Amino acid sequence: MKTFDIPTYYKSPILGKVKNFRKQEDPRKKDFTPTRLDFGGLEFIIPRHFGFCYGVENAIEISYKAIAENPNKRIYLLSEMIHNAGVNADLQSYGVKFLQDTKGNQIIPWGELTPNDIVIIPAFGTTIAIENQLEDLGISPKKYNTTCPFVEKVWKRSQKLGEDDYTVIIHGKNNHEETRATFSHASAYAKSVVVKNMAETKILAEFIAGIRPLSAFNAEFGHAVSAGFDPEKDFEKIGVVNQTTMLASDTQAITDYLYGIFEVKYGTAIKNHFANTRDTLCYATNDNQSATLELLKESADLAIVIGGYNSSNTSHLVELLAEKFPTYYIQDENELNEVGHLKHFDYIGKKMNTTNVFERDLPKKIIISSGASCPDAVVDRVIQKIINFYPNSSTVEQVLLNFNL
Repeated sequence: MKTFDIPTYYKSPILGKVKNFRKQEDPRKKDFTPTRLDFGGLEFIIPRHFGFCYGVENAIEISYKAIAENPNKRIYLLSEMIHNAGVNADLQSYGVKFLQDTKGNQIIPWGELTPNDIVIIPAFGTTIAIENQLEDLGISPKKYNTTCPFVEKVWKRSQKLGEDDYTVIIHGKNNHEETRATFSHASAYAKSVVVKNMAETKILAEFIAGIRPLSAFNAEFGHAVSAGFDPEKDFEKIGVVNQTTMLASDTQAITDYLYGIFEVKYGTAIKNHFANTRDTLCYATNDNQSATLELLKESADLAIVIGGYNSSNTSHLVELLAEKFPTYYIQDENELNEVGHLKHFDYIGKKMNTTNVFERDLPKKIIISSGASCPDAVVDRVIQKIINFYPNSSTVEQVLLNFNL
């Protein structure tokens, strides 16, 4: 596996050692059982996989390389590089500016750019229209392109599906940067439609099965289909791909559901109408989610998940853990104050709440995890801050020594 050159302050003196130990013990990543850090009276339960993924580290390396190589040039990010406020703020501290917000609204007009400027494409990728816009301005969208390789893999698979006359069903959030980019690239070669969840998939299936009148199709999906989409002809052959930060289990469930619809419709000829696209699921997302599911076998007093509040993959980890544990979604260590009050994000209600987690009855077992865009150093700082509420706990050095680290 490739290693990346990322700033030291994103790295972790605690969890970095834990991850290295697990890699040495399980190089083929077959063991998804969590790691336990026992501080005496306080035990942290750490998932096998969490934090920065391959695509995020790749994006960070390229972004800081762009800064280092262009000290006298204006540098722009198309939008947030990843969904982590701390990382984006650090890039801004070097003078990097955002051209758009995460919804695609323009912050800095295209007309202000010159061919001498540098534009970094974020990890989510971008649309073909924006790539063309940059090229028209004399700016290469490829020089500092941080698009995740696994997102690009989805694009390539979508292209192949289109070339074979398949319609591409994209499981994603219609307004998410990655889904907008994937929809753009897929639509260049294939008829495409976006579904957000199983509920929308079931509605789509009713059109495919002839249960709903096709005259009502545009009212349901007109905002989420490619130009010229004809539901009467364009559902003869389909393949399902996803926004890589969606729950892999949800994508598989959507795929299986649609497969069942096509099996009824085409019988043994289904292989000519339904593409096998399992190879497009992001391995890192799948590993993180599988490791989180393994945590559900544990007993714990609560779970804390750390990551950006607009991070899709982080919210899915929260969603999984909340099935069993009181789960708190925080951005960083600053959400925990000195008297034990924890500010946390309600991702469903889109609001902040405060809970007295460490003020009185101290929890004894805490699950700690983080999203793919959260630096391990931030998780370290959360752990250190929690330890301060346990005056008789072992030191970090003692725990790591006991762990042969």
